[in-house]
Amino acid sequence: MRKVLYILGQLSDSDVDWLARSGKRIKEVKGAQLITAGVALSKVYIVLDGELSVQTNKGFELARVSSGEILGEMSLVDSRPPSASVVVLQDAFLLLLDKTVLQEKLDSDTGFSSRFYRAIAIFLSERMRSTVGRMGYGDPSEAAPVDTDELDENVLDSVHLAGARFERLLKKLMG
Repeated sequence: MRKVLYILGQLSDSDVDWLARSGKRIKEVKGAQLITAGVALSKVYIVLDGELSVQTNKGFELARVSSGEILGEMSLVDSRPPSASVVVLQDAFLLLLDKTVLQEKLDSDTGFSSRFYRAIAIFLSERMRSTVGRMGYGDPSEAAPVDTDELDENVLDSVHLAGARFERLLKKLMG
């Protein structure tokens, strides 16, 4: 659920309301392939419930994602096809955001755009730090210790707001 803290903590209540109104709640069943590596993606997803596996082309699992995770954000930012596939491990409910609708909002609402891209930048920065800490880079003896459980100050200040916003989003979408 960590990703949602980065994203929703930076957005305003009205931004989250817009996401709930503009998105569509969908259900994907166990075994479904949600995202295919190398195939253009026209959607961004927020996982509301369930468990999914992020995999390489050869089926190697890179990560497992669940409630509160965001999928497809990299393809939104750079317009390239996804570099990994996502397969549903447990039936999942997701908030599907059409990339065109989201891009129109980003283009027309500078406040939303600024908050959204800041959230994505913070999240991607944290993901890279976590990956470097987990996988190592160069000489591991020279690497600075990375505490993957520690939240960034930018996130810490708004963690309670992010959690409340996600709960409100779930209530609106899951009924």
